[in-house]
Amino acid sequence: MLVIHVLLAVYAAIAMAYWGYTLWAARACIRTVPPLAPPVEPPAAWPKVSVIVAACNEADTIEPAARALLAQNYADLEIVLVDDRSTDGTGAIIDRLAGEDGRVRPVHVTQLPEGWLGKVHALDAGLAVARGEWLLFTDADVHLRPDTLGKAVAHCLARRADHLALLPVVPPVGLAVEALIAVFVRHFLCFLVRPWTLGRPGAGTFVGIGAFNLVRRRALDATEGFAWLRLEVADDMGLGLMLQRSGARSELASGFQDVSVRWYTSVAGAIRGSEKAVATLSRFRLLRTLAACAAMLAMEMSPLLLPIPLCWPATRAIGWAGAGVAAVALAAVLVLARWGRGRILPALLAPAIAPLMAWAMLRALLLGRRRGGVLWRGVLYPKQALLDHMRVKF
Repeated sequence: MLVIHVLLAVYAAIAMAYWGYTLWAARACIRTVPPLAPPVEPPAAWPKVSVIVAACNEADTIEPAARALLAQNYADLEIVLVDDRSTDGTGAIIDRLAGEDGRVRPVHVTQLPEGWLGKVHALDAGLAVARGEWLLFTDADVHLRPDTLGKAVAHCLARRADHLALLPVVPPVGLAVEALIAVFVRHFLCFLVRPWTLGRPGAGTFVGIGAFNLVRRRALDATEGFAWLRLEVADDMGLGLMLQRSGARSELASGFQDVSVRWYTSVAGAIRGSEKAVATLSRFRLLRTLAACAAMLAMEMSPLLLPIPLCWPATRAIGWAGAGVAAVALAAVLVLARWGRGRILPALLAPAIAPLMAWAMLRALLLGRRRGGVLWRGVLYPKQALLDHMRVKF
């Protein structure tokens, strides 16, 4: 019995440290990630901006997203739409949009060179024809408010930033999907990016958001370029890493009122969409994945499990400690949900959704090991090639 008490006490202490840090980090994010705001003093001259969108079989989303870009009240704008080997109507939609508006430049990729991920190669193909002094890399399911681009450019010019990543808002799509996204965003901000350390000498932190990465062309030209990222699964974070390595100044801001993305619309889609990243981040190693799953389950489910000892007199003290863990966890998820304009209930479902996340991690690992790599959009990327060219490592 004493051993069980000691183990429960250690579990409660670790969980309190985990959730206490998460609450502190959530508040630090709010303090250090400013909202995108209208310029106090607009620049005398607005630089040319090229928006680069890679689209592979995005016939359902590319036109609404492109029309939101065309509706930007930004004077000097070109939109480079890259059809990345699509087999649906994406290419035809892009050509029609280009015929309707001269600001649209169509690019059609018909073959994927060996040793490249499709999206990275498509972004590189779009970059090759872009003429802007500033470059916005975004996705085919992202929607911007009409004044977003102007506010973002003014933000960078006023703060002398070379790179601005914006956090998007995710519209309601269902409790389970939103819960998965809420847990991912919490870990991404609090444990991976740690935005309060961006730009701090020696911190080595970097950031990139696939929905909105605005980059000064001159700063990007000073990096190794997309060829360095040709097999990087986390291409958005890889862009931030390249810029950090070259000494560029990166910033993160909240675009919750300005940028929206319908990331996934179903749990099955979210699980399939995570295969590429999860299999690579696990390095295809079983023990590494099992350890990550166990740690994630233990921490995410601790607010649900640790108060249970309240039911027995012998363990009531640990149960009260578990109730404290639950209270701190509740505060952390509420702070982030309210800040990110997300629904509260999905954020509270982390304990219930944790087993599903663990299953998704194991599933991605087993599929990757069985296939000998990652199967993505009809192309099998060999395991060793992905590992050899992995740039973003956590």
